[in-house]
Amino acid sequence: MATASIKTYNLFGEAGDLPDVVHCETIAARSVLHDWNIAPHRHARLHQFLLIERGGGHARVEERTFALAPMRIVNVPVGDVHGYAFLRGTQGYVLTLAVEVLDHVTLPAEGLRRVLADAEVVPATAAMRTVMKDLFREFAGRRFGRAHVLRAHAAMLAGLVAREIAQVQAGASEGTTSDLFERFETLLEQHYLTHWTVSQYAATLAITPTHLSRVTRSVTGRAASRLILERLVREARRQLLYTGMPVSAIAYALGFDDPAYFSRLFSQATGVSPRRFREQGADE
Repeated sequence: MATASIKTYNLFGEAGDLPDVVHCETIAARSVLHDWNIAPHRHARLHQFLLIERGGGHARVEERTFALAPMRIVNVPVGDVHGYAFLRGTQGYVLTLAVEVLDHVTLPAEGLRRVLADAEVVPATAAMRTVMKDLFREFAGRRFGRAHVLRAHAAMLAGLVAREIAQVQAGASEGTTSDLFERFETLLEQHYLTHWTVSQYAATLAITPTHLSRVTRSVTGRAASRLILERLVREARRQLLYTGMPVSAIAYALGFDDPAYFSRLFSQATGVSPRRFREQGADE
C-alpha cells in the first residue's frame, strides 16, 4: 500500500482518542456508511480484533491480503495499515482497545504481546465468540465494576486469539531465531530504563548488532532499535495516563537526563507532546 495518503485514525475516521476502556461496535455499523469498503488507514494507538459471524470479503493488512469468511477473526496490531472490502450484509463484531489497555492485561514474559504484534486472520473459536458477545453486553451497560469486567473480558479474548495465532505460526516460531528473540525480549524488560544500545543487547546475546536486527525484523518486521524505542514510549504513555507525576519527573524516572529531549523523542514517536497526550487521556 502506498503510504503518502494513508490516513491515521483512532476509530475508522474519528480523530479523538478512545473514549472508554474498550470500544465495541458491529461491522455493519460503519461499513454500511462506506458501501462496505473501508479505505486503507492505520490506528496510532489502538489494537483491534474483528470477528466475522456471517458474510466475508477481504482484508488488506500492510502488504498481505486475507480472505474473510464466517467464524474468522482478524488481529490488527497498532500502527498496521489496513482496509476491508466486505460482502454486503456481512455481520460481526469489532473490539478496539488502546495499546495501554493491552499492555495492562498482558505480561511481557508470557509472550502474548509478541504474538499479537503480527497481523493474522485465524479461525474464531466458539470461546472467542462467547467472550466477544459478553464484551458487547457489558459495554452496553453501566453496571458497577464495568471497567474491570471489560478489561477482564478483553484479556481473555487477547489470550484466546494469541493462542490461535501461535498455533498457526508454530512451525515458523520454532528454532534459533525465536529463541534469540525471546532472550532479547527478556533483556529488554531488564534494561530498557538504562537505555542499552543495540550493540549492548547484541553483545550480551553473543551476536552482532546486524544479526540482532535481522532477528527482530524476521519476528516483528521492525529493527531492534525501533523495539527499544517503542518499549520506552509504552512505559512513558503508561506513566502519563496513570500517574500524576510531572513530565520532567517521568523523564528522569525513564532514565533521561534532559526532560526536553524526552519530550522531543516522545513527540516524534507519537505525534503529540507528553502534555498533550496526558490532556487527551484526561478528556476521555
